[in-house]
Amino acid sequence: MKILVTGGSGYLGTHLRSFFGADDLSRRSGLDILNLQDAQMAADYDVVIHLAASMDKSHDSAEEVFLTNVDGTVNLLRVMRKDAVFIFASTKDVYGRFADNFREVPETCPTLYSGQSPLEWSKLVAEHYVDYYSHLRNFRSCIFRLSTVYAPATEGNTPGFVGHYADCLDQGRPIRLPGTGRPVRDLLHVDDFAKACRAFIDSIIRHGTYNLGGGPKNAIALSSLVELLEQVSGFQAVIGDPLPDPTPFTYVSDIGRVTQELDWSPEIDNETGLKTLFAAPADSEAAAQ
Repeated sequence: MKILVTGGSGYLGTHLRSFFGADDLSRRSGLDILNLQDAQMAADYDVVIHLAASMDKSHDSAEEVFLTNVDGTVNLLRVMRKDAVFIFASTKDVYGRFADNFREVPETCPTLYSGQSPLEWSKLVAEHYVDYYSHLRNFRSCIFRLSTVYAPATEGNTPGFVGHYADCLDQGRPIRLPGTGRPVRDLLHVDDFAKACRAFIDSIIRHGTYNLGGGPKNAIALSSLVELLEQVSGFQAVIGDPLPDPTPFTYVSDIGRVTQELDWSPEIDNETGLKTLFAAPADSEAAAQ
């Protein structure tokens, strides 16, 4: 089975590429989803896991973000062959402030515009294109609305906030917590994300949209997250000035649908997963072998 990871040299993509022994379509590898000739290579693969994206949340960058995240996605979708698999990495933040209305956020949470940044809104728009083209061209499609996926460091990549906290502990830099550390997030290790991709590939599901996070058992307040990072690393955190409250304030994924349809649930608990953040950084090229 031939598998392509777009953004396969990135923060999460490096690990997925290694997990699947996949090929890479990324600017770092000299390829670009905005180049029609480069995007055409997706037609040669049984599975495309689409991670490549502009992650800028600035409204000043909206044009570039929509170009990359929407047009780039469409370039791939237009060439997917019948019965191939397309897995799209979306985000929990498509729900915006409506997520705060749920103890565990389901896929039925409203996605109406509520101040989402160009990043989140472009992901939601791209989701609709995934649905359209997968039905039109008769290939299988999976949309994962990701919640706080974290991964060990790889060379040249900027981590999410969990990895950022780990770096701060390692380097003795202050950690600034939003909402004085009270917000809750459900954490998901990158290896469990990869296993969810494999679960969809191996399933008989034609089309699915799933919240993908650590769920209730891996939900943790940010202040407790820092304490757990201290515990697994042996380092002492320095807490800096607080950041404003985030939107949503608390987010825990309802993973009932993905568990039922794909027989998937996270296997890596927070303590075990966070320990991997303090291993020596993996070289991206070595990690892919």
